[in-house]
Amino acid sequence: MTALRLGVNVDHVATVRNARGGAVPDPVRAALMAIEAGADGITAHLREDRRHILDNDMRRLKASIGKPLNFEMAATEAMLDIALNIRPHACCLVPEKRTERTTEGGLDVVNGFKDLKPFVAELTREGIRVSMFIEPSPEALKASAELGAPVVELHTGAWCDARARGEAAKADREFSRLSAAAAQSQALGLECHAGHGLDYDAARIIAALPQIVELNIGHFLIGEAIFVGLAETVKAMRMAMNEGRASVERRL
Repeated sequence: MTALRLGVNVDHVATVRNARGGAVPDPVRAALMAIEAGADGITAHLREDRRHILDNDMRRLKASIGKPLNFEMAATEAMLDIALNIRPHACCLVPEKRTERTTEGGLDVVNGFKDLKPFVAELTREGIRVSMFIEPSPEALKASAELGAPVVELHTGAWCDARARGEAAKADREFSRLSAAAAQSQALGLECHAGHGLDYDAARIIAALPQIVELNIGHFLIGEAIFVGLAETVKAMRMAMNEGRASVERRL
């Protein structure tokens, strides 16, 4: 079975820094600490309004870390130019609205197919691995495959929100969608990642889907780090993921 990787998103280290200005806390230091504690890669989202990660953060992350850098970006010409200049390991195309607090859903790859096609093509041509942050729907998966993206990241927010609100029936429906999408991604030849809203328990549960090979987690880890430290949160998340993946192996 494919090992399950952990990508740590350091956006909200920059959120804390930007609240006051200056240089601390430094998201690059957080990235290096997360890698030392067991992270397999680092994710950062350079938003159009620069609310957390800044351009120089992306440049420093690329220059400083020894693990893959996943550059989350909106499909705009300005972001494409930055990505091609920085040349991260991967670019994850995400929806983006200035009015949202955080990414509210998956990218509309069906209706946006024509507009997204040149971005996927250009990044791929330059050797940058492209992933599409999508809802767990058959239509979005099929469109992502037809766009030529080798990777999809399933938006787990609706499932995590239902779990947090105690809406068991809705949580079950959303998890069924995620499970079906993970299976379909494998059938389409897509590498499957997942992320958004995951905590220890949610990561343990979704790690039991064998087709998923990477979880990208940020807000929860940075929040927990306030109380117990970033290294401890990363180690605890790795343990939760390993427990979930081991439960699959015992069943096989």
